[in-house]
Amino acid sequence: MTATQPAPVPALVEQLTGGLDAPICLTWELTYACNLACVHCLSSSGRRDPKELSTAEALSVVDQLADLQVFYVNIGGGEPMIRKDFFDIVDHAIDRHVGVKFSTNGYYIDKAAAERMARSDLLDIQISLDGFDAETNDAVRGPGSWEAARRAMDNLAEANFGEFKISIVATRHNFDQLDDYKKMADDYGAQLRVTRLRPSGRGVDSYHDLRLTHDQQYGIFRWIMDHPDVLTGDSFFHLNALGKDTGETLPGLNLCGAGRIVCLIDPIGDVYACPFVIHDEFKAGNVRDEGGFAQVWRHSDLFAEMREPGSAGACASCNAYDACGGGCVAAKFFTGIDLNGPDPDCALGHADDAVAAAMGTAPKPSQDHSRPVRLTVKP
Repeated sequence: MTATQPAPVPALVEQLTGGLDAPICLTWELTYACNLACVHCLSSSGRRDPKELSTAEALSVVDQLADLQVFYVNIGGGEPMIRKDFFDIVDHAIDRHVGVKFSTNGYYIDKAAAERMARSDLLDIQISLDGFDAETNDAVRGPGSWEAARRAMDNLAEANFGEFKISIVATRHNFDQLDDYKKMADDYGAQLRVTRLRPSGRGVDSYHDLRLTHDQQYGIFRWIMDHPDVLTGDSFFHLNALGKDTGETLPGLNLCGAGRIVCLIDPIGDVYACPFVIHDEFKAGNVRDEGGFAQVWRHSDLFAEMREPGSAGACASCNAYDACGGGCVAAKFFTGIDLNGPDPDCALGHADDAVAAAMGTAPKPSQDHSRPVRLTVKP
């Protein structure tokens, strides 16, 4: 039986929308270097940037986050474990009482690394996988990536790490595998995290080949409602329009937290409103600037503007606006839709014409460290 999820407390949502003194959590991409070349990589990673933060600068960022009392940081990349000082940064964060969660493709989690992680106070490890089988996964993430991810999971399980996470980006090609993923997670004693595909980074080019169909959007809404123990990171809040008549609401805050409760620090210290809008229009400053991260978070003109009450814009006449909030800013921006327009994946189809009209005109990410990649999934 499906349980209707309680809506967030309005006063809390209003407070979070107006921004906080410090982010609840933030994403920190440690490096653009990566041994894979996933076709939907949100940061267009591949090659290391020569301006990457040094070890000393990275440790200073940790200190700044600790001074702000940031609860935890999501470390990613690229592949964060490529950095030789990865454990130095993680250990320093833990010592300063900044919780650490990190995302990895699993290649570097051998038995020794898994045992070291099991002895640490890491909050979480998230293994990325985009297909229940090698054929589906490797078409998106590259040959051998499925085997490497499964090996990492086996090593973590053998080391008794605990409840790590298996993270998938939902696409039209792995949508039918959701039940298989859930069973895999249960078998490992892990937790499943399902997130939305966004047209960010290299996802700008692969989005139209990977995005869910309207039928699949409805299907994943129902599937998430039926599996309340599956995490989504609030990435599907645009689908709440489907529950407007029944009062069903997906678990979570169901709001865009960009520049309000979350943000991104990239490998060269640039601070963006969220991990999915790595573009100069959404860059608020750099941790190397005077005053560091705190100055950017608290006094950036961009963040101040984003914390102002929003407008329903083109969605004003839609009776589902209060449920979905107009959707994701990043998804609109990188498909060429006006930011006051509907989400490109609007579950009611209100953006279909706008998406078709904007194809080929959407802006590209400002940072691109890609190596050549191509989509190999069947259309």
